[in-house]
Amino acid sequence: GEIFFNEIIFVSYIPKLLFTFFRCETCSEEEAKYRCPRCMKYSCSLLCVKKHKLALSCNGVRDKTAFVSVNEFTDLNLLSDYRFLEDVGRTADAAARHPTMHSPTTKKLLCCLRNKARKCNIDLRTLPVGFTKRRENSTTFNCMENKFYWHLKLVFPHCHAEYTLKGVPDDKTLADILKPYIDPVESDPVVCQRLKIYTASPQSDVQILMKIENRKQNSVRYNELDASRSLLDNLKGKVIIEYPTLFVVLKTLKNDMVVLGQGKHIFISCYAILRYFS
Repeated sequence: GEIFFNEIIFVSYIPKLLFTFFRCETCSEEEAKYRCPRCMKYSCSLLCVKKHKLALSCNGVRDKTAFVSVNEFTDLNLLSDYRFLEDVGRTADAAARHPTMHSPTTKKLLCCLRNKARKCNIDLRTLPVGFTKRRENSTTFNCMENKFYWHLKLVFPHCHAEYTLKGVPDDKTLADILKPYIDPVESDPVVCQRLKIYTASPQSDVQILMKIENRKQNSVRYNELDASRSLLDNLKGKVIIEYPTLFVVLKTLKNDMVVLGQGKHIFISCYAILRYFS
């Protein structure tokens, strides 16, 4: 059986025969009855399910694009992939029929945006209208100032927090962009409290990463960016899908993100990084 919340499957029921083998990973007291399809954590009750979702920022929805090795690939995985491709086909078809898709003005603006980015040595790629990142993107180019104003997403994995910025000028340094969030003096008190693990750490421990696009899902790598340089300088020579997403991590804490050329890992417990690139 399955438990439904707002028509979304959040937990899968575990057969009674398996109860004795697993304990709830939230309270560590009761026997597990459910397993989260997203992060695969075991829970014993609705209360623990809600607690684990809140603590890990988990939405409970199975990741249909998660990597599965050939040895573990089953008929169920094949069926899931088939249904996923059907859903993608329907979404693409709906996007193709969207009125704004055929608007000359929209096409001209997007083409201009990509051309301006190309002149700055940035490979900017846009998605069809139906995609979430396409709807969210508010990036513009000011011809008078000859400057990009970027839509930007900041992700703080160690605190399970993310923030969206609009109209960020391309000549602003990454250090200045992060000041309202992790600077112990200049940051907002509410934000400072939520990101206290960052504000309490030396600035030299802060590392800014950006995912390298067009790599296989089981070979995800990140570029390390220079906080002292401008956003434009950091984006040069890189592929950007709609808008940049920056991951702010601490060198002193382990995580599972592999930095290109360094071959080292940083472990962020149960944090679904791939949800930001769908």
